[in-house]
Amino acid sequence: MTRVKRGNVARKRRKKILKLAKGFSGSHSKLFRTAKQQVLKALKYAYVGRKHKKRNYRRLWIIRINAAVRLYGMNYSEFIYSLKKMNIALNRKILSQIAILDEAAFQFFIQKLKSNN
Repeated sequence: MTRVKRGNVARKRRKKILKLAKGFSGSHSKLFRTAKQQVLKALKYAYVGRKHKKRNYRRLWIIRINAAVRLYGMNYSEFIYSLKKMNIALNRKILSQIAILDEAAFQFFIQKLKSNN
């Protein structure tokens, strides 16, 4: 059986990991073994973080809508219920942007919902 020299492949593999570990502190970015562990951990956190990001933004939008609606004497749950009852299909992201950027349009929503109840 012929001898296989893995120098090139091994170096490429190590360089790939060390490139991903760039910016980590201390030996986590310099030594291959520790860098490999940290990269795996970082990739795991990145995966979980992408899921958390969606939750956090939804929470933020709900908080913003609730704050905007309370200025007009309603609360968030009443507001969402009224929207659903009137078949107004706007998601929370858009509602929060309207509440922040276009106060007149948001006030129009509130008046429509209150007059319908």
